[in-house]
Amino acid sequence: MQIDLLIHSAAQLLTIPDGPQRGRALGNLGIVEDGAVAMHNGTLVATGTTVALQSEYQPVQTLNATGKVAIAHLQAEGPWDLIATFLGAHAVPTEYQDCPDAYVSVVVNEMLPALSQWPLAGRGPIFCDVFCEEGVFSVAQARRILERAKDLNFGLKIHADEFKGLGGTALGVELGAVSADHLVCTPDEDILALGQSNTVAVSLPCTPFGLGQQTYTPAQAILKANGLFALATDCNPGPAWCESMQFVIALACRSLRLTPAQAIVAATINAACAIEMGDRVGSLEVGKQADVLILDVPDYRHLGYRFGSNLVQTVVKAGRIVVERGREKYYE
Repeated sequence: MQIDLLIHSAAQLLTIPDGPQRGRALGNLGIVEDGAVAMHNGTLVATGTTVALQSEYQPVQTLNATGKVAIAHLQAEGPWDLIATFLGAHAVPTEYQDCPDAYVSVVVNEMLPALSQWPLAGRGPIFCDVFCEEGVFSVAQARRILERAKDLNFGLKIHADEFKGLGGTALGVELGAVSADHLVCTPDEDILALGQSNTVAVSLPCTPFGLGQQTYTPAQAILKANGLFALATDCNPGPAWCESMQFVIALACRSLRLTPAQAIVAATINAACAIEMGDRVGSLEVGKQADVLILDVPDYRHLGYRFGSNLVQTVVKAGRIVVERGREKYYE
């Protein structure tokens, strides 16, 4: 069978099957030694050993991944996969400091209805998020915003429990939010509720790191409760201007006590599920979009060990080589 591209001779191919991975099952990498990936028309058509795929497929183009390892959902330069989230309720504007409920009314009655008419490039409804935290938006205010957003067919997210556990995580679970983010001070009962739901617990370890704090998301408690756990950068111009998921993985291995395998899965398929794209990206499984990273490392555990350098050598997006270091090849 003729195909567009065959990546072959990877020392370790991480397919990350059976996602999203819950609780203590988090960390199944689906490793194929001397692995290969076949792709055609922007879709993965097969994964397996190099010998098996080279005998079965005739590629128009090949890419030798000898001595390198990788898969991640790209949020980087190249053909974009952007999922928009409206976080109009991140902070109370200065002019509403004395009447935050009035600002909530603006969000509910003006902003959300206007945005509901704006599908992003035909992708359909965008997410609505709210920062439920002491001194920002209360649980009651967050409920008002998210219930209105749900009525307008927005997907729901909530940032909660960064500094104090107010009940925002429980609210997100109750309303069926796709994710609850931060979760540094989440009460035990809310962690149990997460484990019984499909709401993804998204840890943003760069935020407490950037603030110089010692307390991070209780990842082990969430995994013990059988929760869906993901990692993200929280890249923002405040305390977490971090553009490197490699650093997030390394930080999670140290401060959250995740294994490198758990951190990789949390940063790929589970993170994809936090934006409702787990059926399309985040793992190397037949039928999914052919997004692949080739990293200049001999073993996947280097992702948890090394930090501060860019290990990415090649980026393949939807079956096309869009970045290749050393050859000055960038997306067209």
